[in-house]
Amino acid sequence: MDDGVCVLPLLGLPEVRTGDDLSALLLAAASRAPVHGLRDGDVLVVTHKIVAKAEGCAIDLRTVEPSAFARAIAARWDKDARQVEVVLRESARIVRMDRGVLICETRHGYVCANAGVDRSNAGAPETVLTLPRDPDASARAIRAAAARIARVQIAVIIADTFGRPWRAGLTNVALGCAGLRPLRDERGHADAHGYVLGVSVLAVADELCAAAELVMGKLRGVPAAVVRGYAYEPGEGSAREILRAPETDMFR
Repeated sequence: MDDGVCVLPLLGLPEVRTGDDLSALLLAAASRAPVHGLRDGDVLVVTHKIVAKAEGCAIDLRTVEPSAFARAIAARWDKDARQVEVVLRESARIVRMDRGVLICETRHGYVCANAGVDRSNAGAPETVLTLPRDPDASARAIRAAAARIARVQIAVIIADTFGRPWRAGLTNVALGCAGLRPLRDERGHADAHGYVLGVSVLAVADELCAAAELVMGKLRGVPAAVVRGYAYEPGEGSAREILRAPETDMFR
């Protein structure tokens, strides 16, 4: 497109429940204004929460028996021991624990607060949502449905909201993706002044998620958006490519 990039919210999505055909719901919402139907080259960004709901990742806290460790953490920081227990079960390791916040590495390899376990917009009281089991597979399924039903070739990103070290505020990042390369490697290319770049690898999938978040958000009730007009590199990418390898992680 010659008129730049635009970000369009998917409006009118119903409350998603376990077993719902999420792809069909997304395509129906995309057929309405302001998207007016998906187009080849669009990027569909979907919050992980509606993916988790559709895939049955909601946990009723009334069914959770906390461990002694979870009870001790909860008692110290005035937390719900059942929710702490779910966080521990979703964690591969605890990176840091302070002031009632557990920074955990999930089984996917993501490092985030409380292993991504969250009560907001969970859809029912006494319920928490975990991250989808395989966000890349979830993205591939939605992309395949768009190709099969709407006859369009798009990219799909499953997003979550993360905090960041050294910076206040939250931003959306990619948990899963399909149809695009999540990183753009500019190393070896010269800038406008002839300087050859040595470290510039752009997290394209994360940047697309952050752009989409501007029209999404927990308070707006808009769990998906389309980024239109961005010339991404097509490919069979995985959001796990964005994870820094342990041997290059200075803070691990």
